[in-house]
Amino acid sequence: MSQYTHIRPKNKGTRALFSNPVLERLTRTNVAIPISLFGILSIGLLYYALAEEGLGALTTAGLFITGFLFFTLLEYLAHRYFFHMLPTNKVKAKVQYSVHGIHHEYPKDKDRLAMPPFIALIYATILYFLFHFLLGDLVYGFLPGILMGYATYLSIHYIVHAYQPPKNFLKVLWVHHGIHHYKDPEVAFGVTSPLWDYVFRTMPK
Repeated sequence: MSQYTHIRPKNKGTRALFSNPVLERLTRTNVAIPISLFGILSIGLLYYALAEEGLGALTTAGLFITGFLFFTLLEYLAHRYFFHMLPTNKVKAKVQYSVHGIHHEYPKDKDRLAMPPFIALIYATILYFLFHFLLGDLVYGFLPGILMGYATYLSIHYIVHAYQPPKNFLKVLWVHHGIHHYKDPEVAFGVTSPLWDYVFRTMPK
């Protein structure tokens, strides 16, 4: 049974993670800030790949799409195995609640629908050095796909929580994520896409 099963989602209100106002403010962000930041970074890196590295349009496009798909896998794995890790000790319980449990308790808290930008930038920097080591200059086509994947994830995650579902094919994203929050937190881990839920058999029954 999931550690989130006992949490009853509250559609109003919020909860402070820190008594210190500065630390507390750092846990919150307007979602438009990281979306804009990583969108601009992605575009800048793509320009660099084409204009400075001369990777070629087809190569860059292929790397970008591969990076985007890689992000959706990374998103799924992080959500399933890190955000929903078993709190086997007090440290894990604190980390888990601070990172994700509070979102399950207050899913409509718009200031906590995105990772604080400075933390996300640290992860992006680590990914840059990792994939630069693995791919060399191809990273300038691959990393933008990851960053744009993250910006897309943030956009979808925000609108799913902030707005009513549309009357078109996109409604499936609202239903999918709603099941995860309000019915069964052990399924439907994909937010950007249910693709990996199909692959790893965590689609809602």
